[in-house]
Amino acid sequence: MKVVIQAGLLTLFMIFSGIASAEQSQDFGKYVVHFNALNTSFIPPEVASGYNIQRSKTRALLNIVLLRKVLDNPGTPVQAVVKARASNLAGQPRVINMRQISEAEKDGTLSAVYYIGEFRISNMETFDFDIEVTPEGEDEPLLVKFRKQFYAE
Repeated sequence: MKVVIQAGLLTLFMIFSGIASAEQSQDFGKYVVHFNALNTSFIPPEVASGYNIQRSKTRALLNIVLLRKVLDNPGTPVQAVVKARASNLAGQPRVINMRQISEAEKDGTLSAVYYIGEFRISNMETFDFDIEVTPEGEDEPLLVKFRKQFYAE
C-alpha cells in the first residue's frame, strides 16, 4: 500500500510542480519554490486516503515544494514554515492551514517534503494566493503570489 501511495504522490508532485503541465515555480537564487492548486477530485482515491485529503468537486488543494539548488541536481528538499492565504475576486478571504508531508530514505535523509492545505471552492471561482515560505535556518520569507481559477462541475 505504501508503494502505491508513494507512486501516487510522485504523480501528484509532477502535476503540482508543473512537470506535466505549464511550469509553476519561482526562483529565489539558492531556492526554488514550486506551487500549484487543483481540485481534489483529480487526486486518485488511494492517494487521497493515504494522506487524509478529502476528495470533492468543491474542495481544492494547495501544494508547495521548496528545493535548495544543487549543481547537476534538480534540487534538495528543504523544510520550511509555510503560510498561505487566498482571496476570491469578491475579496472573501480563505486562510489555508498548511501541513507538512515528509518522505525519508532508509538512512534518514529527506527525499521529499511537501506542504499541502485544503480549502473550499465554488465553480468558476478565482483566487489570488499569497504564500510565505521561510526556509529552515533563514529569517526572511520567500513570497509567492499567483492566481488560479477553479471549476467544480
